[in-house]
Amino acid sequence: MSNAVLATPEVPFESRGLDKKQTWWERLRKGDEVVHLITLAGGWSILVITGLLVQHLWVYSRLSRHAFGWHFLVDSTWDPVNGVFGAWPFVYGTVVTSLLALTIAIPIGLGSAIFLAELAPRKLSNALTFLIELLAAVPSVIYGLIGIFLLIPVLFNVVPYVQKYFGWIPIFNGTFYGVSYFSASIVLAIMVVPFIISISREVLISVPVSQREAMMALGATKWDVTWRAVVPYARQGIMGSIFLSLARALGETMAVTMVIGNVAQVSTSLMAPGYTIAAVIANEFTEATGDLYLHALIELGLVLFVVTMIFNALARLLMLTMKGHEVVG
Repeated sequence: MSNAVLATPEVPFESRGLDKKQTWWERLRKGDEVVHLITLAGGWSILVITGLLVQHLWVYSRLSRHAFGWHFLVDSTWDPVNGVFGAWPFVYGTVVTSLLALTIAIPIGLGSAIFLAELAPRKLSNALTFLIELLAAVPSVIYGLIGIFLLIPVLFNVVPYVQKYFGWIPIFNGTFYGVSYFSASIVLAIMVVPFIISISREVLISVPVSQREAMMALGATKWDVTWRAVVPYARQGIMGSIFLSLARALGETMAVTMVIGNVAQVSTSLMAPGYTIAAVIANEFTEATGDLYLHALIELGLVLFVVTMIFNALARLLMLTMKGHEVVG
């Protein structure tokens, strides 16, 4: 029998006995269209909520924007009595504490994730992961209390030795009062480490076994397999966990408020007290007596939103760049 006999010509859509309306009804009856509409509405709702958030922040910061303009971002004066407001001390404190927290948290988090995913016995790994996930669920105010009653007394004993040997570096000199950029950064690092460990561990575990077996077949050791095959394969997921932790650090309020000192100043020393955007909004929003004062605080919220979006955009660009290098390689 020839191929011409066996071949069945494609039947036009109109001749199948079903029109588009009937097909849509069949899809609706089976649930396909319902699920499609629900998921489509969920996706659009994210855009709508984000747009409404930006619109409200923009509208209700009108007085501050008109009074100070772009100078609001670079002015260091925060004087509610005289109606002079500048955001720079808070932007500076937010960025410095968040980046320093990540500097401390990334080595600890990534090292712990590699140990739990690749080196630790499975039972021990599961037990420790459960405890780490519990740490991620602890309220931030608890971390603030730990910082006040446990961390700061320890730092009073440690910082003098740090300043003795590294006091010639500007970031370590000055008088240490307990509450400081440094204290807030350590508390933030403790808070974000569980996120880095939990997400990175899951990403490392999900690396295909073939990646490990291929390198073992070449005679590589366990550490060589982990560092040269598993970690590079999971690099994008690890970077995602880091920038998710950065977003958490940028917006943290209570724990930072309790240990940073809440002083609207810019200092090159990490031992000096400071302030963050989230902290000043939480502390002063209920006390804002005038419209200009209230609008200045709302504009700080807009600035924090923009800073977070910028860091997330940079994270996306970095991940796309890494992906491009992997494709080229």
